[in-house]
Amino acid sequence: MGGEGQPARISRQKSETRSVQRVVFRGATKVTLDAKGRLAMPTRYRERLMSRCDGQIIVTVDKDHCLLVYPLPDWEELERKLVRLPSMNKASRRILRIMVGYATEVDMDANGRILISRELREFAGLEKQAMLIGQGNKFELWDEASWNEKREEWLAEEDEGELAADLETIAF
Repeated sequence: MGGEGQPARISRQKSETRSVQRVVFRGATKVTLDAKGRLAMPTRYRERLMSRCDGQIIVTVDKDHCLLVYPLPDWEELERKLVRLPSMNKASRRILRIMVGYATEVDMDANGRILISRELREFAGLEKQAMLIGQGNKFELWDEASWNEKREEWLAEEDEGELAADLETIAF
């Protein structure tokens, strides 16, 4: 069920500073939303989501007009950082308003489905066909056509030799 010829994988990584095991989500998978806006999480992720967060998930918006899907503990960690941002900083307030303001709690049902609210679907332009993209501790959920367009745009971009300092230390 891996999308675009790539098998999706899940693995656990031990944190060097903690003994807590992290669930890592990888891969791109085509998914379908039903008429009610329910999305069946791919089977390979369900067990890990249940063990990580007992099926409690947060869905919120991203600046790129996709949705971010977090296991509850990972979202809570991020949310703690977001609410500590300086409230007098305009950019901080904007990020908090958007990410926390749209954050929606959803529970995975017995069939592994989550309900994406109408507001979130509208924000991301989600109708029926979508792409679920593993991003380590979270997923991105894209309208399939938007994902394909953005992916091609990103692949065609010239790097111009500008790499964030943190990325310069990683060998690809």
